[in-house]
Amino acid sequence: MEIGMFQTDRRVDRDFYIMGWCAAGIFAALFLFVRVTGIPVWKFLLPCPFHALTGAYCPGCGGTRAVRALLAGKWLRSFVLHPFVPYAALLSGWFMISQTIERVSGSRIRIALRFRDVYIWIALLLIVVNCLVKNLALFVWHVDLLA
Repeated sequence: MEIGMFQTDRRVDRDFYIMGWCAAGIFAALFLFVRVTGIPVWKFLLPCPFHALTGAYCPGCGGTRAVRALLAGKWLRSFVLHPFVPYAALLSGWFMISQTIERVSGSRIRIALRFRDVYIWIALLLIVVNCLVKNLALFVWHVDLLA
């Protein structure tokens, strides 16, 4: 089947489903590591080299802080820091839940979210608009949205 805006390939859904479980396992292990050891892993992350060199925000700036806010249950704060993070969390969460329900039910309950190119375009739009808004706010109005 051709992959397009309104069509999907079941293999793509399967691959994303497998990658989703791998990512969930990695995040669970990281979460447990932080909880058990008390070592704040984010303290070891390097600052953004683009921001350090130019003073401007790159398209990914704020992503780590947005993930931390999201994990703390601060959805609005996460959205302000980087709107891609809650978008990706909601979309991937529903994808994994709906795919699991359909697979466990043997396709009797057909609610599985299917991959569509439009999800990638929305993500790209969020990232670009986020970068533009943060840099405009910083350089035009001297408001640092990541402070």
